Amino acid sequence: MDRIRSAFHSAFHSVIQSERYSRFTLQPAEDRERHVEVKLSDDGTEAEGEQEGGSPSFRPAPPHRSRRSICYLVLGTLLIFIAGYLVGFISHRKPQAATGNCETRLATENQTGKTPTIVAPAPAYVPAISDAQMDWAVVTRLLTQKLTGQAFDKTLSDFDMQERSAGSEGDMSTANRLFTQFKALEMDPWTDIHYVQLQKPNSTRPNRVLFGSDIFEPAGYLAYSETGKVEGKLVYGNYGRQKDLDVLQEKNVELKGSVLLLRAGNIAFAEQVDNAATKGASAVLIYPDIQDLKYVADTALYGHVHLGSGDPYTPGFPSFNHTQFPPTQSSGLPKIPAQTITANMAKTLLKKIGGPAADASSGFRGGFDQVTYTLGGSENITVEVNNVLVNTEIHNVFGVIKGFTDPDRYVVLGAQRDAWGRGYARAAVGTSVLLELAKAVHEMVEKDGFRPRRSIVFASWSAGEYGSVGATEWLEGYLSSIDKKVLAYINLDGVVMGRGSFIASASPLLYSLLESTMKEVKSPLGAGTVYDLVGKSNWQATALRPMSMDDPSYPFLASSGIPSLSFHFISPNTETYTYYGTNLDNQDHLNYKTSHRTGEIVALAAQFAGRMALRLVHDHLVRLNVSQYSKILFQAVLRVYNRVNQLTKSGQLKGVSPSWLNQARGSFQRAAEGINTAIINTDLRDKEACRILNDRIMRVEHTLLSPYVTPTDTPYRHILLGRGPHTLASIAETTDMEQLHTQLALATWSLQGCADAMVGNIWDIDNEI
Repeated sequence: MDRIRSAFHSAFHSVIQSERYSRFTLQPAEDRERHVEVKLSDDGTEAEGEQEGGSPSFRPAPPHRSRRSICYLVLGTLLIFIAGYLVGFISHRKPQAATGNCETRLATENQTGKTPTIVAPAPAYVPAISDAQMDWAVVTRLLTQKLTGQAFDKTLSDFDMQERSAGSEGDMSTANRLFTQFKALEMDPWTDIHYVQLQKPNSTRPNRVLFGSDIFEPAGYLAYSETGKVEGKLVYGNYGRQKDLDVLQEKNVELKGSVLLLRAGNIAFAEQVDNAATKGASAVLIYPDIQDLKYVADTALYGHVHLGSGDPYTPGFPSFNHTQFPPTQSSGLPKIPAQTITANMAKTLLKKIGGPAADASSGFRGGFDQVTYTLGGSENITVEVNNVLVNTEIHNVFGVIKGFTDPDRYVVLGAQRDAWGRGYARAAVGTSVLLELAKAVHEMVEKDGFRPRRSIVFASWSAGEYGSVGATEWLEGYLSSIDKKVLAYINLDGVVMGRGSFIASASPLLYSLLESTMKEVKSPLGAGTVYDLVGKSNWQATALRPMSMDDPSYPFLASSGIPSLSFHFISPNTETYTYYGTNLDNQDHLNYKTSHRTGEIVALAAQFAGRMALRLVHDHLVRLNVSQYSKILFQAVLRVYNRVNQLTKSGQLKGVSPSWLNQARGSFQRAAEGINTAIINTDLRDKEACRILNDRIMRVEHTLLSPYVTPTDTPYRHILLGRGPHTLASIAETTDMEQLHTQLALATWSLQGCADAMVGNIWDIDNEI
């Protein structure tokens, strides 16, 4: 081959030298690349374009080739074909395994006689070393091996603390420990500090309830209650739901100025108090009925009544430093006092309440013996709430495992670490899962060669018991920085509440990922998978729950437009963990609920959360299914459509067409189909194409937030899953025609804006409204 190359280049060199008319010469560059250089004379004309004895001519002289030159040319051509054939034959006969830095060296003879080295051109697609993806089956096997029940038994014991209220020494100690652990794992940890106002009991003036000769001073309390002393007729209102209060009005029980006695459950404390205030009640007492919550009769109950999340005295903006913000407060703060009492105290009140009896079908009867559960309305009671606001410094702690392709796109895994009392299931479990997942993924990257495309952020929140204060303040403080960069939020609070069943709440974008993960994770009962546990035929009806306002994932989804998910391994036929908000949330009670297999089930929960997070950072395309929103959107629009048509036919509403909203829904549907088509047609090896497509998918949740409401007054801005007059559910129920007309128009353009954002390019937008 060397002789062939030498003969070829000698012949080719001779041909070049013989053609003296040429205006071009090949010059070897210093960087071993060749370029074409045009040689001009000093006056700008071509130097060899002049003829002897005549005027300058810009046409080259006719070539004069000798027979010898022609022979060399023919021979050179033949040698080219022979050399190409031999190189191709040898390369195909002896294929070499590709390596990350493989070079093909060719010896060529240039005009100076030197032998440069030329790097062969790369094929159409050669993945970088950092983009080499581990098989998904290997990823899940490694994760399962590293998350064991034995490891969690120790970690759970380490995080089991006597006292862990927000801002306390126990809370700060856990924060420092997590920071140290994240640092040891080389996770570049950082701390987010806020100064928030937390409402706590007054140490010198306890809260009191006075009923005749009975005086109660309950140990429990409800944070963010209105303070003061009020008196009114005692009325029993079951759970305080809208339908419960309607029963009282049907029985002609006066609610205005009354003190409502409600049993805990079904809806959040904040919703109970808000419903009572809307009906004109002057105060609310909440107790645990033994039919719902089988506590020791004198168990104190704790919670909060802010109809929102975050620090209610910095609504919509972060509480970094109170002095720079104007005095304001959340519209979700109650205007009436609210207080918890024990089951024993409630039983005393119910025995003396009097009034008419509720119908047997109303569901008002609880579990107390020798109590008729009459509705009251005849005996006065006094409620005195003396809670005080305490400025408290809280710390959120973060660590990150950075992605290798798109490190600026990330999944957030979060858990609160504070609780009322020990908070074993509430805080110790979630914090343990957070840390063990961080260890497992770090080891997979460091020792096993796992290369996540995107980043995973591990977040430990403080003041979660006061309404996701730490998490919400972080969102408010950095939303402009994390906007459209967070793929999803996976909540680790309450992942284990029992054994034998499974429930979840999630953004529709995560339904498909949730289903596939259920099919992969082993059932806590031993046989089959979680998918088998909930029932394959209709898993959504069995396992999915609407995301409630007190779910720690809710502010991420409804306020910030981040696809979010909460899941719970739970006891059969239950919806919550009965010991939340009490001092009974301890290791013994959770062990009882899990049949003394807590460590094993916590490991399964960690595997579940880990698989979802790793799937989101592993694949070329993010696992967010836009099509899952279509059914939910169709049902919501249909309710509005029927409502508007009904009001139009009755003459109550004029000049409004429901077709506007339906056309916006059609735009959303077409945009979703366009994304699905683009997925099919996209070369997944093209990083830039995948990133552009992923960005389109990630816009969906955020653009479902209404741009026409202020987060100060209406923090939950999501038009489908939020709360307020801007939502499609509210539009379908409102009786104010002017408000309906306005909100319908705004919701239409919010939905159309979401569809436009999904399309991507402005020239592809199909706006039919």
